[in-house]
Amino acid sequence: MNSEIIVVSGLPRSGTSLMMQMLDNGGLEAVTDNVRTADTDNPKGYYEFEKVKKIKQDASWLPGTRGKAFKMVSQLLYDLPMGEKYRIIFMERDLDEVLASQEKMLQRLGQRAAPREQMKRSFGLHLDKLHRWLGDQQHLKVLRVRYNELVQRPEAEAERVNTFLGGKANVAGMAKTVDASLYRNRKTLSELSSNPFSDNYSLASGQLILWWDI
Repeated sequence: MNSEIIVVSGLPRSGTSLMMQMLDNGGLEAVTDNVRTADTDNPKGYYEFEKVKKIKQDASWLPGTRGKAFKMVSQLLYDLPMGEKYRIIFMERDLDEVLASQEKMLQRLGQRAAPREQMKRSFGLHLDKLHRWLGDQQHLKVLRVRYNELVQRPEAEAERVNTFLGGKANVAGMAKTVDASLYRNRKTLSELSSNPFSDNYSLASGQLILWWDI
């Protein structure tokens, strides 16, 4: 595991920052530059690393992240060099919740959101294509984690993540990170079960970049 790179990925506002916090509190080293600081939308921090955004142009920093974890928006997974081995923790969240969170953030930033149904379709196309591609890659392994289940059952989900990572994390430290009060823009359980995430998938490739800093 020390030679593998841990990547936390997913759509913006899908719980990637929470997972990074969990890994950090679980004793794993989080690769972050703290350029983007905590704010109202992410009061515990974003855990971002600016070099990740330009990995296609410069991946010289990547070997230094072996055995560590960094966050990467889902569209950039295609740019991970094949010369490394990766463990990808992919965060999933109901698309209406994702988009509601994105819309509120954009509103606070004074920016206008694209029509929700249009974004749901484009995000779904992106996710469908990405997961098919991920399944064909020999240099990476993927664990998919549902955000709502993580918040409702932090100990069980932390144990799943720890097993995926070879038992190198502190499960109790990970689980105590979860603060259910920060699960905003949520649907009810009946809404989630009547409109499952797998049916919600939908990004015209250019549109994801519009949400780059969300």
